[in-house]
Amino acid sequence: MSDRAVLHVKGRVLVGPDDVRDELWVVGGRIAYERPAGARDVRTVEGWALPGLVDAHCHVGLDHHGPVAEDVSEKQALTDREAGTLLIRDAGSPSDTRWIDGRDDLPKIIRAGRHIARTRRYIRNYAHEIEPEDLVAYVAEEARRGDGWVKLVGDWLDRGTGDLGACWPRDAVEAAIAEAHRLGARVTAHCFAEDSLRDLVEAGIDCIEHATGLTEDTIPLFAERGVAIVPTLVNIATFPGLADGGEAKFPRWSAHMRRLHERRYDTVRAAYDAGIPVYVGTDAGGSLAHGLVGAEVAELVTAGIPPVEALSATTWGARRWLGRPGLEEGAPADLVVYEGDPRADVRVLAAPRRVVLNGRVIG
Repeated sequence: MSDRAVLHVKGRVLVGPDDVRDELWVVGGRIAYERPAGARDVRTVEGWALPGLVDAHCHVGLDHHGPVAEDVSEKQALTDREAGTLLIRDAGSPSDTRWIDGRDDLPKIIRAGRHIARTRRYIRNYAHEIEPEDLVAYVAEEARRGDGWVKLVGDWLDRGTGDLGACWPRDAVEAAIAEAHRLGARVTAHCFAEDSLRDLVEAGIDCIEHATGLTEDTIPLFAERGVAIVPTLVNIATFPGLADGGEAKFPRWSAHMRRLHERRYDTVRAAYDAGIPVYVGTDAGGSLAHGLVGAEVAELVTAGIPPVEALSATTWGARRWLGRPGLEEGAPADLVVYEGDPRADVRVLAAPRRVVLNGRVIG
């Protein structure tokens, strides 16, 4: 295509949940809402257009063993792209994926650096495993390496008690989060259980991943402080299998995991009803496959979140939260086109008609 080539997207363009336009134009990889003068080589795409989907908890460069080679990372990113995920918040990876930034055919990534965990309290080969006295230094290091986020492991199996338990003392997380904020980074934490949540939120954390341990005691605190959650319900669906596998050695942990799973939908709906910001994340890249963003949106709807709000959690709202543009004039043309109205049925997200990344029709 020539330098004057133009893409014309027509049908229904969902600039926002209530801002629906008939068309947009893509010139030089950027969005415009007026037909460019002298346009030639116009290609037309028709359907229902959304901003490129966001997976706010995804791990590119990681599998269940640890870091992976670049060709595997590429396949992961391509799988996400084909599902319509064009913006990823990579919630912890030991791999250096900066090379992806030079590829205009792969999703954009916002990195949280490498997980920071307590010694022998997380999945092997994933995290920096340290003790509390080193937490501030490691948070500072990952704040400088990442793209405005740091990822802590807030709780994990404690072999001493045989159950989930908080990983960090209150004073350590207070100092670490303050240091991240001083360096301009936000902090999130993996948390399955109840025990770590109050300390992390009162210490100033910005987000909690999974958040299955939310209760009527902590939900108001999250809402008051504006702390977001990324429930990763497609991952929480694996809890019964994990519990079965750990039953013989850690029966208390297994029972706890089953309880968290059983109330998962009630937990997410109660958080939403309280005004806690909820965003879409799949937790792909550990033991979970990539490309599940549509399934996660459907899970949020199953939990009781209205379809338009579940859509916003992977489009308009998620992009605002992460500080990235949607379908605004002059923004990079990252969008997905569907056969039907995703506001009426979020299941259409499972089958993108066209994917447009940096103004190029990819699929």
